Amino acid sequence: MNYNPVIPYNDLPLLPPKDELETKAVLRKVISASRALSGLKGAITSLPNPALFIDTVNLQEAQASSSIENIITTQDELFKSSIAEKKIENPAMKEVLHYKEALWHGVEVLGKKPLLTTNLFIKLVQIIKENQAGIRNVPGTKLTNPATGKVIYTPPAGEDIIREKLKNLEDYIHANDNIDPLIKMSVIHYQFEAIHPFFDGNGRTGRIILLLYMILTGLLNLPALYISKFIHANKNNYYLRLRAVTEKNDWEGWILFMLDMIEKTALEDSNRISKTVQLMREMGAEISVRFSKMYSKDLMEEIFKLPYTKRSRLTSAGLGNLKTTGNYLIELEKAGFLKSEKVGKEKLYLNYRLLELLRSGFHDKYN
Repeated sequence: MNYNPVIPYNDLPLLPPKDELETKAVLRKVISASRALSGLKGAITSLPNPALFIDTVNLQEAQASSSIENIITTQDELFKSSIAEKKIENPAMKEVLHYKEALWHGVEVLGKKPLLTTNLFIKLVQIIKENQAGIRNVPGTKLTNPATGKVIYTPPAGEDIIREKLKNLEDYIHANDNIDPLIKMSVIHYQFEAIHPFFDGNGRTGRIILLLYMILTGLLNLPALYISKFIHANKNNYYLRLRAVTEKNDWEGWILFMLDMIEKTALEDSNRISKTVQLMREMGAEISVRFSKMYSKDLMEEIFKLPYTKRSRLTSAGLGNLKTTGNYLIELEKAGFLKSEKVGKEKLYLNYRLLELLRSGFHDKYN
């Protein structure tokens, strides 16, 4: 392959790849990854309320996906900002919350029309960047090693060429073939990142497309996979594997990496669900003993959707008027179940045991 990292990769091969994808090693890994993913899907389906898991995992996914691009926020700030009415001034926080908005826009579009298209990709990046971004239409985009400044990849240049490759990607996504969807997902993710169609936001858009494809193919019902945590933890290997496809046609190494990501993430997310439900039952039992008249299943679900809550959220959930729900929260704080914090003019209440669980990755006392 006559590949030169400093020259626009206009010869990026169209899909499908000519190389063998379904090697023995890949097919073995597909089995374990599929089993883990099926377990996660079942765990979500069995939840009394999927929002117990989805709200937190989507915010954590948004935060981790953005941190891969060096857009740094803390989970505590993010959880707080997601429910507080205080105007968000932090640009990084805005971008993280826009990621979640873009993800759910994609889910909504798929629900109406099950297609992943160039126009949808453009809309996703526009929501993430909060601008009218479009396909790259001027040359000069190069990816460099942040430590050395050396050019490591130059994506295809020219809007017509980029659109041609995106159209080929669309056709591949929706082609009726016999390739396992997890293998195909890996190919789709590589190809989108290699096309690199936008000036900024390609990584985050690509990770949203990955989740949307899993919904499109029925691998998931909801975007409930915390993939960016794995990518962030294995960032160097992720980029090395991407480059190995470009430079050496090492599809097997790339696909195995992606399947490992799916398997480990699905297992960890299933464990997260188990631990969250366990903690909710423990706290629910304690609260029902202390406050039998106040306790309800709906109350417990509301204080477990996100680490922070407030009286208006309890009121919207039908748990009483503002005075009643305010009294509930005050009593729960006095009893040590919650901690209050003033954010702007609002008082938020923190389920600190849930926050500790989310931060810990199920270590310490929750293991």
